[in-house]
Amino acid sequence: MNRREFLDSVAAVAVAPALTSQAPAQEWGTPVFDLHCHLRAQAASVLAHLDGAGITKANLLTRGAAAEQVKALANQAPGRFIWFNSYDVAKPDAVQVLTQAAQDGAQGFGELKYHVAADGPELRRIYDLAAELRVPLLIHFQEVDHFPGEGTWSTGYARTFEGILKAYPRTTFIGHADAFWANVSADYQNQAAYPTGRIVPGGVTDKWLADYPNLYGDLSANSGNNAMSRDPEFTAGFLQRHQGKLMFGSDCGCSDGHGGGVSQNNNPAASRMAGKCVARETLSLLKRLTSPATFRRLVWENAHALLRIPA
Repeated sequence: MNRREFLDSVAAVAVAPALTSQAPAQEWGTPVFDLHCHLRAQAASVLAHLDGAGITKANLLTRGAAAEQVKALANQAPGRFIWFNSYDVAKPDAVQVLTQAAQDGAQGFGELKYHVAADGPELRRIYDLAAELRVPLLIHFQEVDHFPGEGTWSTGYARTFEGILKAYPRTTFIGHADAFWANVSADYQNQAAYPTGRIVPGGVTDKWLADYPNLYGDLSANSGNNAMSRDPEFTAGFLQRHQGKLMFGSDCGCSDGHGGGVSQNNNPAASRMAGKCVARETLSLLKRLTSPATFRRLVWENAHALLRIPA
């Protein structure tokens, strides 16, 4: 297979999957697609969380050689999964591994969570690859440690990422995590992982979602929930303003879709979510603050449109 034939085959794989099977109930008044569901060691654990939270379908976030694991899970629950793949972007074979993942059926790259700069050479070559293969990538932006020694991820978001959006107009970026969501407020200066209080209008995330068609937002995790819950008056307008650019995701580690076990990977900075299912908390919040039509866009339609999945 030559390079052009391969690129055409990757594009065909990205368009092909038609997810038809659905979870038993639609407790949210619409089916729900989870953009941010990490692959777990036990398939039953993934399905228990989805079913418990009322989630119909999910995007599995995987790392490395995961095609066989995804296939096995998909065979257990036909029609309920697509997948993204990630790999250490600092390794010399990163482009090769991610290209193979796309050839194997991955419909995007992510979660890209590595100790590199957002505008550094390690990620820039992945931005180029994503544009070439016509797949989106999901990036974790974090400037503040959650615990001593954790380190930061995809740094420099507020300072440098507008330049990336301009330099890579053919790359589709999905923003996620602390720095992405804290920067909905214009007063954010990396002072805390999850700032509280009223939001000051004019934050770069709000502005860039409006200005750049290649930027989308993943509402998952404590970071997304915190940003959307801290100032409901602002959030109602924000969700309406960007209703075509935002997608529900869970990034929840609870065992049953009701807050059992450990949520948010025992992140001490996210203690507000202890004993809660992040998916349920965020779905409830979005439902309260939006119309039924907007809610459906956020939790179902936008992901299907961006990932070119027949809904």
